[in-house]
Amino acid sequence: MPKKARPAGDGKEQGPAPKQVKVEAACGPSSPLNFDSPSGLFESFISPIKTETFFKEFWEQKPLLIQRDDPALATYYQSLFRLSDLKSLCSWGIYYGRDVNVCRCVHGKKKVLNKDGRVHFLQLRQDFDQKRATIQFHQPQRFKDELWRIQEKLECYFGSLVGSNVYITPAGAQGLPPHYDDVEVFILQLEGEKHWRLYQPTVPLAREYSVEAEDRIGRPTHEFTLKPGDLLYFPRGTIHQADTPEGLAHSTHVTISTYQTLLRAVVPDSLLCFQQAESIAVATRLSGFLRMLADRLEGTKELPSADMKKDFAMNRLPPYYMGDRAKLVAPGGQLPGLDSTVRLQFRDHVVLTVGPYQDPSDETRGEMVYVYHSLRNRRDTHMMGNETESYGLRFPLSYMDALKQIWNSSAISVKDLKLTTDEEKQNLVLSLWTECLIQVV
Repeated sequence: MPKKARPAGDGKEQGPAPKQVKVEAACGPSSPLNFDSPSGLFESFISPIKTETFFKEFWEQKPLLIQRDDPALATYYQSLFRLSDLKSLCSWGIYYGRDVNVCRCVHGKKKVLNKDGRVHFLQLRQDFDQKRATIQFHQPQRFKDELWRIQEKLECYFGSLVGSNVYITPAGAQGLPPHYDDVEVFILQLEGEKHWRLYQPTVPLAREYSVEAEDRIGRPTHEFTLKPGDLLYFPRGTIHQADTPEGLAHSTHVTISTYQTLLRAVVPDSLLCFQQAESIAVATRLSGFLRMLADRLEGTKELPSADMKKDFAMNRLPPYYMGDRAKLVAPGGQLPGLDSTVRLQFRDHVVLTVGPYQDPSDETRGEMVYVYHSLRNRRDTHMMGNETESYGLRFPLSYMDALKQIWNSSAISVKDLKLTTDEEKQNLVLSLWTECLIQVV
């Protein structure tokens, strides 16, 4: 199937519109994305652009528009979130402000039309139809399984939180005034069409969200229309506005944003840098993260690396798992012993770091190895600003070499762990097994 990808901004959209295919609500389409690994997911996410090309030419530099004449992908995108999903979501119990914003762009300003309390579908639909209001749905990955699946893999890939918002806008309407964001943004067009205008940043790689006045932003540098199956990327700081053309059906798109203030591996700690840069693309991505980090930390009081890694583990999505979640977080299989061979589980959801330890009871001080994970995190509170709890283990610094062995091996004998005594070896593997982080093979 032909696909087009180009830097955003060389005129109006090109090529035929993707074929519209009806999908039964009870059974969504199979995914055209590759969920075998985080890198595989991202490669398929931006296809046909190569990962190395993306990070070399576009990431934090300029917008990228990918237009696809792919009915299967268009159908899959449409299944991620539809206007018709709102009726069932309202019946589950969602609230204005927390879950939904209703708004319009009026004379270059955002007008919020929220009611108080719980959202009722009939009122929501009335505001949509009669007031031509945009419905902004916050963090739909809390409710939509396939968005959870995509964003969980993207968090593994980027090593930072990944949030999302859905925007549903009626024909001839615009929800938000021109503005820029403080995150890297990927737009997936789900239903209908959306007309976009991008402008030269006034604050390159911005650190804060801001609305910009029409008389300040000048002429668009890029202008195009997205259709189902299309993807748009632009760096933080890119001024943008979007509207649904007159005479067409409503538009639904999801904005997927990478939050880079909480990075898992932004500091090349010689003790903890287990993941090697296996390609130029990965090396380029890492160098971009480090440049960003240096910029953000200069003259600020940002979290130290160890705290950033812990915070990321505490706040990210749990692993995508459609079975009984109790089984996911309960130890299973054979109990590890000295004669066992073990291997790491959920590698992408585990963070190791070294940090200080002080026992309030005896004022003991020293460096410890911390193992944090996200297996027990709550999906329903992801990116909602709730208080979170950390899950994991703490070991003496002398356990570091043994932990590195487990992390760097596809499987390893417990007897071969670099610890002084058999008791220490058994203590380590039993602790990791209890947290469901290793299994006996």
